[in-house]
Amino acid sequence: MAKKNKDNLKWWILLTVIIGTFLGRMDQTVVNLAIPKIINEFAITVSAAGWIATAYILANAVFVPVWGKLGDTLGRKKIYILGFTIFIFGSVLAGLSWNLSSLLVFRVIQAIASSADYPTAMAILTVTFKAGKERAQALGLWSVSFAAAIVFGPLIGGPLIDNLGWRWVFYINLPVGLLGLFMAIVFIEESKSDIKTKKFDWWGAITLGICLSALVLVLDQGVTWGWLSSYSLICYLTVIVFGAIFYSIETRHPEPIVDFKFFKNTVFTGTLINNVIVFMGLTGGVFLIPLFVQTFLGYDATQTGYLFIPLAVFMFAGSFIGGRMVGKIKANYVIASSTLVAGIGMFLLSYIDPRSTAINIIIPMSILALGLGFGMPQRTTAIASSVPESEIGIASSVLALARNIAGAFGIALFTTILTNSINSNLINTAKNSILHVKTPITYQLYTGLIILKAEISAYSTVFFVASMVMFVGAVAAIFIRVHHEKKLSPEMMVEAG
Repeated sequence: MAKKNKDNLKWWILLTVIIGTFLGRMDQTVVNLAIPKIINEFAITVSAAGWIATAYILANAVFVPVWGKLGDTLGRKKIYILGFTIFIFGSVLAGLSWNLSSLLVFRVIQAIASSADYPTAMAILTVTFKAGKERAQALGLWSVSFAAAIVFGPLIGGPLIDNLGWRWVFYINLPVGLLGLFMAIVFIEESKSDIKTKKFDWWGAITLGICLSALVLVLDQGVTWGWLSSYSLICYLTVIVFGAIFYSIETRHPEPIVDFKFFKNTVFTGTLINNVIVFMGLTGGVFLIPLFVQTFLGYDATQTGYLFIPLAVFMFAGSFIGGRMVGKIKANYVIASSTLVAGIGMFLLSYIDPRSTAINIIIPMSILALGLGFGMPQRTTAIASSVPESEIGIASSVLALARNIAGAFGIALFTTILTNSINSNLINTAKNSILHVKTPITYQLYTGLIILKAEISAYSTVFFVASMVMFVGAVAAIFIRVHHEKKLSPEMMVEAG
């Protein structure tokens, strides 16, 4: 009976960390839908409003490695609950914001707190689920919640904003957050790394923070500033200088924030790169689809959210399928095939146009979600199983950091390709078009059609390029050899082929 109760407790712990991860990541997505309403209420410019998202991304990326290290040393449950509590507090304050400055401060508080969840949650699950197949299923389901939060943002945020106002995208975190906090206090058991920290790597944390701030800042603002503007060049220089200083500190420090020996591990590095590719595609794609359907198909925020319901269903279904594959099919084949399927979905999106119906959007997105979903258990498990249990918090923080940067880079890359492609298409389309009847009405129609064709072709180009990147990632994933890591840490291995 005791064993049965303990087994049940495992799954309650999984549900607890899923709620926390989902809430923190969804907040990052859902607020973007509220930007137009915030602009109107606070009477600010679009560029000023962009800092609402930028401030969150910056603070979240900078503090992930610090929380991962603190969780390993001070106790994962303590850090998880602390982060969750501050996040709820910051959410309520953000909903009560009276101007842009106050909102930015409260968003930073939210982001710092939210960044505690990912590394501690992954470590909690790793020490809770010991059996290989169980761990793969648990990590897979939890990892899908990370991606599903990106998907559910438009679905949940649209009706909230349309019916209750933008402040409710923050207030909704209070009841759900209190439930998650209560569950964390009741169900999660305390765990620490066996290796005790004697000297915290503060200089490493500071230099990494500066480096990441500059990197995420230029990725987020590069399109607005110009990639070769003075602001961007300063960011590039900051990344190089402080990145070099950080590397020098970490290779000498006895207890580094980021242990670079992880990157000598081919399983860790290969799986990390694949994670970057798929999350770059997911974040960039989810960012552009709402823009497309609202601009060219005339959907409102709520209708746009409905498009993402099948995507969420297929993502969870894919995760379930992927979990069943553990121990039956080699992990590298599953990761490669899942990336390939996701790439096919992305490729099909390159055919959408103003005549597209909802089903023309849903089918490619569902294929993309299915591909992402059934590779999730293998990707997350491969990362967790390739490092010693005492360092799982640090390793998971590196994974979270990579996914954050991948998301920022995906949006920056997709937006840049879109902008450049529109400009190029305008020139080429105008050059190869002839207007025979030159009246004010026909000239206006002629100009509008050229712009429309240029913009539609640009979206197709973006999705085509993204699909090609995923196809390359699929080929590269074949060379990931998870089973080789059994020599490194037998007690941590997952039966993944």
